[in-house]
Amino acid sequence: MAQFDRPQNIRLGIVLMMIGLALFAGGEAIVKTLAAKYEITQVVWARYVFHALVTFVLFFRSGIFRLAKTSRPWLHISRSALMLFATCLFFFALRYLPLADAVAILFIAPIMITAFSIPILKERVGWRRWAAIFVGFIGAMIIIRPGGVATHWATLLPFGSAIAYAIYQILTRIASRTDSTQTSLFWTSVFGVSVTSFFVPLVWITPTPFEWILMMGLGGMYGIGHYLLIRGLEIAPASRLSPFLYTQIIWATLFGFIFFGQFPDMMTIGGTAVVIASGLYIWWRETKQASEDTSD
Repeated sequence: MAQFDRPQNIRLGIVLMMIGLALFAGGEAIVKTLAAKYEITQVVWARYVFHALVTFVLFFRSGIFRLAKTSRPWLHISRSALMLFATCLFFFALRYLPLADAVAILFIAPIMITAFSIPILKERVGWRRWAAIFVGFIGAMIIIRPGGVATHWATLLPFGSAIAYAIYQILTRIASRTDSTQTSLFWTSVFGVSVTSFFVPLVWITPTPFEWILMMGLGGMYGIGHYLLIRGLEIAPASRLSPFLYTQIIWATLFGFIFFGQFPDMMTIGGTAVVIASGLYIWWRETKQASEDTSD
């Protein structure tokens, strides 16, 4: 099995992830707009179809169909299925929840990456990071408020999306050891288009010209953003990049306020702060541990 020995560049990886997340936030604002009229299946279909077109344009000269070649097809199928599942859950949540609230719950993903790195990547996690993971869950529960009068059942959707997305990120890191960015993006796109195209005729509503533009913008933002995310994960460890997922809340809050007149309440802000603090502590501990291992 051929291995790709790519030079690591943590700073560039951070920049790529932050730009990608800004594009994701813009796409999420479009999703919330379209979800008011269309079934989520059609919105997810649009995201994947126009995402695939972006992939085709980006990699046409490199031989788009050669990108399907991989020695680990089931790994790519698994990670692609996880991304599709996470996308469906999150898009469905955006129909019911304020944009910033949904993204805030999704912030449990970096903490879940640390938790899942133990069984999947065989990494060691000490008691301090386990404590931070526990505190992070408490923060998520503050946002979700299970059993509260104002709690909406849809708050569970981005929580499930975060778990699927965390595993997807770890599998993407594993895939990058043997396959290129283009291959990972190709499999994600083709899988999503194939599955959603099978179901979309059941719920199809013909879009207006402006709504077609929104759908194309949705796919374009996610296509480019997803490519930047994969590139970032190739050149920097997932544990180093995961804290910068939190920059997405800035854009989500801004877009939610400008386009939908929504702003997170104090409980959501407090819970988000707890989750972010837990994630940043985990990142600090992992960075410190890596520095100590290097010096030994």
